[in-house]
Amino acid sequence: MGVEAREFRPSLLTTLQAKFLQLIYQYFYPYLTRRLRKDDVLFLNYGYEEDPPMAVPLSAADERDRYFIQLYHRTATQVDLAGKTVLEVGCGHGGGASYLTRTLRPASYTGLDLNATGIAFCRKRHHVLGLEFVQGDAQELPFPDHSFDAVINIESSHLYPDFPRFLDEVSRVLHPGGHFLYADFRFSDTVAPWEKQLAEASLTMLSRRNINEEVMRGMEKNSQWWVRVIDRLVPAFLRRWLLVRGYVLIWKVFQDMGSGGSTDYRMYCLAKG
Repeated sequence: MGVEAREFRPSLLTTLQAKFLQLIYQYFYPYLTRRLRKDDVLFLNYGYEEDPPMAVPLSAADERDRYFIQLYHRTATQVDLAGKTVLEVGCGHGGGASYLTRTLRPASYTGLDLNATGIAFCRKRHHVLGLEFVQGDAQELPFPDHSFDAVINIESSHLYPDFPRFLDEVSRVLHPGGHFLYADFRFSDTVAPWEKQLAEASLTMLSRRNINEEVMRGMEKNSQWWVRVIDRLVPAFLRRWLLVRGYVLIWKVFQDMGSGGSTDYRMYCLAKG
């Protein structure tokens, strides 16, 4: 094994965390959808707010989800999507897909997710002209080569077992000149290999920036939302123990994004040459 491989080897803790996240992707998200669909929970990201506030104009119906929407808005508007064919990989409950389709006016928008229960929810909940939902794997995108002008991926790729394969698929389905609009986080000791994988992909880096402060600000604004969701997710007979642990978990995520913490959240714009 070479020096470079040793340098980028993740710690045991990080490896265990990654395995845990993969289990969440495979098993917990369908459970989450079943528990939250009656409450019409449309977003699953941490949120985003700038200083001064973004003040994105929103409809009354969208206002309740402002800080989740703002992460989508800032990531997607790195390029002009009007009249473009757009794919979102990891669309969750479809709130971002609906918002972007209604406001940025792409020619078409396809939301894809591995969670079949979530896709069924999206199809029932979101009826927007030009928007469709497909169940599928991020590492084996069920689309022909050169199908899209833009691919969006928000707070999802940290759960993928083979991130380089996902990047290959993104490049494959993009038109030449198409864009990959991307926001996600990694534990600090895996940031170097993450950046290396992005640099080695068949995509050109146009911009990148750390957004920890903006995500933390969004989490603060959404604090009451997190309390309600954790309460909704935990079965009644477990609430006395798990509710406290759930609040501690969210607080730990918030702390880890602070200065000197163990989590880096970044936003990127890449292009296919």
